[in-house]
Amino acid sequence: MELLTYYPWLYPVFAALFGLLIGSFLNVVIYRLPIMMEREWKRDCIDCFPEFQQGKTTEEQPTFNLSIPRSRCPKCNALITAKDNIPVLSWLWLKGRCRHCQHPISARYPLVELLTAAMVATVALLLPLSEWSVAVIFFTFTLIALTFIDIDKMLLPDQLTLPLMWAGLLLAVLGVSPVSIEDALIGAMFGYLSLWSLYWCFKLLTGKEGMGYGDFKLLAALGAWLGWQSLPFVILLSSLIGAICGIILMRIQKSDTQAPFSFGPYLALAGWVSMLWGTQIIDWYLTSYLGL
Repeated sequence: MELLTYYPWLYPVFAALFGLLIGSFLNVVIYRLPIMMEREWKRDCIDCFPEFQQGKTTEEQPTFNLSIPRSRCPKCNALITAKDNIPVLSWLWLKGRCRHCQHPISARYPLVELLTAAMVATVALLLPLSEWSVAVIFFTFTLIALTFIDIDKMLLPDQLTLPLMWAGLLLAVLGVSPVSIEDALIGAMFGYLSLWSLYWCFKLLTGKEGMGYGDFKLLAALGAWLGWQSLPFVILLSSLIGAICGIILMRIQKSDTQAPFSFGPYLALAGWVSMLWGTQIIDWYLTSYLGL
């Protein structure tokens, strides 16, 4: 701590480096967690309805989790060694291609790593080193993973949204969070019920499902971290960003207005912005436009 007193820039630098490393791990989570969930669903289906497996032979699938098997090239199946797995640098050194077969490696891998480093460094710059700022860094990691999983699969896993919600409530109980336990509890309940109510109103009026239950749980988690007072701002900002991005994507892709799209990324972005700048934005709006 004394070192940080003399060199305050060390915290953002170390946070950014840590973000690069975790960003590499988040790429694994983003790719593997949906596959792990799909395999678990299939096993549960077989256990609950064994009659569907009568007369069929099933091979035991190899272990597949966040650490096993080791990462490989999807084209030539060559193992990715440690020197080829350095965040950002390895991708640049290899010019975005597999060392063995020259198969292109998606630029999204280093972009996720850079995004994670930038967002974590921003947290470290705005919040002094404390238990709360470290918690916000892990809050950021979870939102990044949820964002890209939802973009890829239109899925917000309970394995991430529910622990995020419980962590927010626990931090409020322990006094680490600036949000009181009462505000965190009301925020979690209001976050879930607000979108749940909107979902059912839309379904009763149109007969269609407007959003998924993962969105309810994510907003409940944001309510636990931010308190119920921040939720109107989060809902408004996420809706505004979602509408703008949706119109732009429809123009670019020339897609149908009825085509489904992921709302989780906009909730995550609005929640992160609210965590760092929500109070300042609301105060600026009230002062500039309402004269309060």
